[in-house]
Amino acid sequence: KINYSINTISHIFLLLVILKVLEEDTCLAKAMPGTIAPGDIVIGGLFPVHQGVVNRVNLSQPQAPACTKFDIGGFTQLLAMIHAIEEINNSSLLDGLKLGYEIYDSCSDVTTAIRATMAFINTPGNCAGAHCSTTECNPKVKAVVGDSHSEISIAVARLLNQEMIPQISYASSAVILSDKTRFPTFMRTIPNDNYQTKAMAKLIERSGWNWIGVISTDGDYGRSAVDSFVSHAAKLGICVAFKEILPDLLSDRNIDTKINQTVETIRSNNKVKVIVSFARPLHMIQILHFFNKQTLNKIWFASDGWSTSKDAFEKHNVTNVETVVGFTFKNGSLDEFYTYLKNLKSNAETVKNNIFLKQYALYGSLNDTVNLTSLLEKDFPPLNDTGVKALIDNTYPDDVYSIQMTINAIAYALVNLCKEKNCKNGSHVQPWELLDALKKTEFKQEGKTYMFNSDGDINSGYNVVLWKTFNGVINMYNSVAEYVIENDTFTFSSNDTKRLLDDLRGVISKCSNSCTPGQVKKTAEGQHTCCYECINCTENQYSNNTDMLQCYNCDTSVEWSLPGSSSCTPKLLEYFSWNDGFAIFLLGIAALGMLVVVVIGIIFMVHRQTPVVKASGGPICYVILLSLMISFISSFFFVGEPSNPRCKVRQVLFGLSFACCVSCILVKSLKIILAFQFNPEFKNFLKKTYKPYVIVPCCVGIQVIICTMWLVFKSPEERKLPLSTTILVECEEGSYVAYGVMLGYIALLALICFICAFKGRKLPEKYNEAKFITFGMLIYFISWVFFIPVYLTTTGKYLPAVEMVVILISNYGILCCHFFPKCYVILFKKENNTKDAFLQNIFEYSKKSLTSHESKGHV
Repeated sequence: KINYSINTISHIFLLLVILKVLEEDTCLAKAMPGTIAPGDIVIGGLFPVHQGVVNRVNLSQPQAPACTKFDIGGFTQLLAMIHAIEEINNSSLLDGLKLGYEIYDSCSDVTTAIRATMAFINTPGNCAGAHCSTTECNPKVKAVVGDSHSEISIAVARLLNQEMIPQISYASSAVILSDKTRFPTFMRTIPNDNYQTKAMAKLIERSGWNWIGVISTDGDYGRSAVDSFVSHAAKLGICVAFKEILPDLLSDRNIDTKINQTVETIRSNNKVKVIVSFARPLHMIQILHFFNKQTLNKIWFASDGWSTSKDAFEKHNVTNVETVVGFTFKNGSLDEFYTYLKNLKSNAETVKNNIFLKQYALYGSLNDTVNLTSLLEKDFPPLNDTGVKALIDNTYPDDVYSIQMTINAIAYALVNLCKEKNCKNGSHVQPWELLDALKKTEFKQEGKTYMFNSDGDINSGYNVVLWKTFNGVINMYNSVAEYVIENDTFTFSSNDTKRLLDDLRGVISKCSNSCTPGQVKKTAEGQHTCCYECINCTENQYSNNTDMLQCYNCDTSVEWSLPGSSSCTPKLLEYFSWNDGFAIFLLGIAALGMLVVVVIGIIFMVHRQTPVVKASGGPICYVILLSLMISFISSFFFVGEPSNPRCKVRQVLFGLSFACCVSCILVKSLKIILAFQFNPEFKNFLKKTYKPYVIVPCCVGIQVIICTMWLVFKSPEERKLPLSTTILVECEEGSYVAYGVMLGYIALLALICFICAFKGRKLPEKYNEAKFITFGMLIYFISWVFFIPVYLTTTGKYLPAVEMVVILISNYGILCCHFFPKCYVILFKKENNTKDAFLQNIFEYSKKSLTSHESKGHV
């Protein structure tokens, strides 16, 4: 708001100055030298033929300005307007209507431009002055072309607004000029700076730079461009390390100080490798000359004001400039204009009326101050080939194209306007009528159709040019890319030109180095967002791109990560696997046990008629062996990835098989007691209750009920337990009460077996199966007693191995204590495996027992 108020005050002051000048200094405007050609419709022109004016300090009276520093580029712009008008006059477009022109030098100075503008609005008779009526007065100039500098165009536009004279600029790009409230008569054949600054920011962001410097001239154009650029840059995360504002006038007494300050700022900011400049060519020449014979290693982004200025590069030996990326307006073919320049010396009419051409022919591009009025009486010298070549070399295609577009726009608007009135008499055409026609007219140029938008602009887009130094020689690549305003994109001329811009990414222009994946940016309070430190993401967090602002969390249920990770690592499933060494060992033991069971079964089948096999229970032995086989098989379900069916099968299979095994051993224990029990009453009781084929199914049936209840109400199931880096897959037993009841029931059967076998421990020594049953049950009890605390304190994937070990110990305990002794007798003590030996052994045991009983009775 403060800036807006300052601008408003300055503009009001400027208007007061303008009004004062209008009333008192009209004669000075009339005396201004210029280039004039008559016509039915006269078009005014303002061009910066000179780069400045002599510093006018302590003036005591109005005085015509003294322009200095001849600008060949500005002069070719003036010639482009003359050529475009002549082309229109020589065509049939206006049907005999002839365009004239009145062109003055603005000298790149606002005051000088205002004096020239006064000549445009001068009207005959009583219409001169500030108090005339615009409806009664008809200015001789119906439209004005120019100026190239936005500051000048702003001042001129405020003056032309009074007479509603349309002004069409070919290069003034300040955003403020699109405001039709303040500048209703201003139009231009280029986009406003908002699009250029947006394109610059986009291209800088595309190249990965975020720490840049900005240079501009003071005034409406420079400050407006900087504000617009900074706004677009901020949206793309680009920070401005410094902003240097240079005086707009080269005659400013502080210009050298500001140039030196800017140079020191550039030198001191080593991390800034990209500098955006909205300065004038002469400013850039002075800045770049400070770095002569130095490797500056900077990339410059040039606005349209100096992007194609050969003076800033070729003419001043500025070879230390590494790369300049410039933005220019649209351009077209220059063949006809080059032909026009080559024929200048033979065009008598143009030579006669063009005082600036006379100055150029006499003095060339010397920067000395020349009194143009004194040249009027001098003869025109021949223009040599060197002078023509200099004009061609200093012709800027975008300026020529835009100037041709302004003349075409005026010509087509006159075609539409003159359909309704006689334009042969210029007094019949009012400037505001031409202004209205311009707003509605579509016109063509080089096969394309254009029209001014509601802001008075033509948004034709931009071309990107590239200046690059190779082997000490700077070369210009014209139109390496095109910026399309409608969809905010760049299109490249070819892959080679795209590669030229892509190669610039090798230059690093950042306040801080990019944070790599696995890190995030941490900005200190009060710092630029582009200045930061990189910190690692914490454990179980990650960042997968550069320069991220925050870390993402891993899904800890299935993922994990170390500090500073760029991605999450899937958690591996952890379980007692088949390829685990310990699992292979236990499976080998189980497989060996199964083989032993098969071998024992074969031995027993072969010797099934022997006393040892018959005394072992006959068919009961085969049931025990089958139960042991199933128990060994159940151990295989404790290895491998747990699943719901596997978790259910392994416990139930073991519980039923071992319960069946112990039930059969219980039947054998009861049989032993029954066979060698001498107490008649107890023996009769055992005979009544001893029903092997009822006892075994009943005992197993109880276990079936226990397991069924377990499976129905709360069965074992798979459980995945996330750990720090893995997922433990295990079987959760469901109801630990049911699990305990199942094991407790087997322990109860084993305890009964143990008691029964213990009572029969004094049986005949050669057939003392009760002792082996006792030892087998002791092994079972000892293994399961140790199992309980170990199982309760063990966690992880080896928990199933604990139960697997106890199962194998229990199985081998029964094999070793119950079957191995019998196999030994069958295979190696055949003499003891006969009926006579068996009867003899019983007889001796009975005799011994009877003797012991009688001796006790005698006592």
